[in-house]
Amino acid sequence: MPGKPWDEGVEAIEAQAEEACAVDEGLKTTFEVLCRTENEAAVPALIPAMDSPFAAIRDQALETLLKRRSPAGHREILARLHTFDDGWRAKVAENRSRLVPALREAIVSSDRQLCINACQAAVWLRQYDLAIAMITGLEDPNHPNAAVLSNALLELAELLCEELSGRRLRADGGDVPFVRRRVVEALGTAVTRFSKHRRREIVEAFLLLTYRDDAVLLQVLQDPYHAAFVALVDLLSKSPHEAVIGLLLSFLDDARPPSAAISVLSKRSDLNFLQRFLQKIGRDPSGPLARNLKRIETLPWAGMPATLDALNEQAQEAAVRLAMESGIPRSQAYALVEHVLRRGKPAGRRAAADALDQFRGVDANLAAMAALHDEDPEVQARILVQLRSRGIPGALARLVEMIDSPHAIVRAAARQSLEEFTFPRYLATFDLLDDEVRESTGELVKKVDSQTAPLLQAELESKVRTRRLRGLAVARALRLVQEVEAAIVPLLQDEDHLIRAEAAATLGQSRSEQAREALAEAIYDRSLAVREAARKSLGLPASEWAEASR
Repeated sequence: MPGKPWDEGVEAIEAQAEEACAVDEGLKTTFEVLCRTENEAAVPALIPAMDSPFAAIRDQALETLLKRRSPAGHREILARLHTFDDGWRAKVAENRSRLVPALREAIVSSDRQLCINACQAAVWLRQYDLAIAMITGLEDPNHPNAAVLSNALLELAELLCEELSGRRLRADGGDVPFVRRRVVEALGTAVTRFSKHRRREIVEAFLLLTYRDDAVLLQVLQDPYHAAFVALVDLLSKSPHEAVIGLLLSFLDDARPPSAAISVLSKRSDLNFLQRFLQKIGRDPSGPLARNLKRIETLPWAGMPATLDALNEQAQEAAVRLAMESGIPRSQAYALVEHVLRRGKPAGRRAAADALDQFRGVDANLAAMAALHDEDPEVQARILVQLRSRGIPGALARLVEMIDSPHAIVRAAARQSLEEFTFPRYLATFDLLDDEVRESTGELVKKVDSQTAPLLQAELESKVRTRRLRGLAVARALRLVQEVEAAIVPLLQDEDHLIRAEAAATLGQSRSEQAREALAEAIYDRSLAVREAARKSLGLPASEWAEASR
């Protein structure tokens, strides 16, 4: 029959499948028994099975060994860990808690490969408690795998730092702060025994994780003769790690920080540290921070132009503030301020311009005059208000010149520096000045006080006779007749003939049609003095005036 061979083939495949299922079921049963039995003889049977040529047997052998709480089996797994593929590594990760005792034992083992595998697993699985075993191994000065342990300890410490800062989340959701306390305690104990093991990595891991008020940390920093003092201070001085930098900077908030910490703070010059340091200082240091800045007596980087130029804008601003708030020599502070004023970024130059006000002398004066050409109007304005107090020759003329600046902030600063040249002050001293000083000072007043014309007009409209008379004289001295003409013309009708005469004389400085028409009418005033003043203001010869007056 045509279909018979096909049917036989199907039956054969089905039979093979049934046989395979039976084998799989048998394997499953076998491994379940090996997993449950308390007979330790099962482990020697399972270990060779991990090397079987059949994948199913290898996989189930590994899973069974992982599930059994057998130190020997787990040790064998760790010994082969470097040969595992991703699938097997995933199975190990799923059973990490069962492996911890074997990992702890393998970490301190003298077997190099076993130690390497255990350390890598501790890091990979983020088993931070195993750092304590690594510390134990490192405290043995003759441990053959010290380098392996050192690297793993630092890797674990860095991973824990990341979790504490929130940059990394722990896979098992453990209590990270609690783990940190345990590890710090173990590291601190090892640091106190530094003279016995001399392991710098232990000190470094300690600094990555410890607290500012940790008793061991303070004990070492306050005792220059402590065995770990040199290593600890050197790491604080050079470590680029964010956690170490953060620990060092935290001493600025301490009411009574160790002198060694302040000394390190003042001497570090690496750019990453400086940016963090200056960011912490900010714009307005206060409290313990401000008091601790006073204790800083040297800043080597203050005289390094390349370092100052590399700082960002806000850091340059804070650097100027640090120079002024710290206890460094004035010459060093001036060098920093002058450099930032000359070559800094905008915010830095503005802060330097303010700080320059605290320095006197030829060099500071030259720096101030140079800064008046700064492209930033705010820098110019901050320097302008210092000029007169510096006693620089020609400062007054320069201030008057800057009143015409296109920048409002510069004009305001110039006027602030010339505040004595205001109209009220000028008016109060007007009667005491001779004609020449009235005119020269009046020119300054007109430039400095933008309210001169409105205030003069108010003076001309006063009900007080003497104020009106003085106002007319001031209008002539300031040559503002045309600007306040509207207040002068009505004075030609004043009941006091002296005021009318002064008004007629004053309008002679105006060339407006309104002024000429008013003066033409004043020629017929009942007062001879008024008529004479009007004639002169109109420029009429005496003969024409006599004819007109008839």
